[in-house]
Amino acid sequence: MNINATSLDIVLPVLDEERTIESSIRKLVNFSEEFLINFQWKIIVADNGSTDMTPEIVRKLSKEFQNVSYFRLDQKGRGRALKTAWSSSDSDLMSYMDIDLSTDLNIFPKLLQSVKNKDCSIAVGSRLLKSSNVIGRSIKRAFISLCYSFLFRTMFLVSFKDAQCGFKVVSRDVVDQLLPHVEDTGWFFDTELLILAEKTNYLVEEFPVRWVDDPYSSVKIISTAWKDIKGLARMRFGGLGSVKSRLRKSY
Repeated sequence: MNINATSLDIVLPVLDEERTIESSIRKLVNFSEEFLINFQWKIIVADNGSTDMTPEIVRKLSKEFQNVSYFRLDQKGRGRALKTAWSSSDSDLMSYMDIDLSTDLNIFPKLLQSVKNKDCSIAVGSRLLKSSNVIGRSIKRAFISLCYSFLFRTMFLVSFKDAQCGFKVVSRDVVDQLLPHVEDTGWFFDTELLILAEKTNYLVEEFPVRWVDDPYSSVKIISTAWKDIKGLARMRFGGLGSVKSRLRKSY
């Protein structure tokens, strides 16, 4: 690995993923070794409260692969795991992806290059673009996702469509400037970060992806959607304005 290359953290938030975690990490390591030769990359498994064999499996893999590391939080929450990992990082670029690797990895270098070249500040994999290829997603989940997209775009007049796809790359500046202001510690974390970014003049760019549904996904879509709606209401009625005011004072 080129020690002068752009440094990159690939964070994998996990919760009770003993079924898939080893195969996914091996696949991601192999892909990174072949296609991320221009990056000084490391894979960070951010465990937010697993009670199965996930910790033992990752610790074994971290001994096998020097670029794989692990940390554990006792409290649950994807947003909490990401905020902890990114805020403690000194890398040039930070990213994350869902451990099931539902999103085809072949688009990953394109997202990285876009942020590295400063074409955008946040690169987002999107399932809702016309050229995206979504396989196996139920009609119910697709409908809820479209409704949620319509809701946050109507409320905040933002340009991005898919806030919740677990496949994103962010710049160092976004982490330094915006991450401290993101309040949510769960699934709404992504939406909150993207809205804050676009409303403070950071460019968010979406990329069409090939995405295959994981039939074993543990996401509870109804309760997650309700929490997302409450998060939107918090931002709409005070949260966003307060953050923008604090950011203006810091510049």
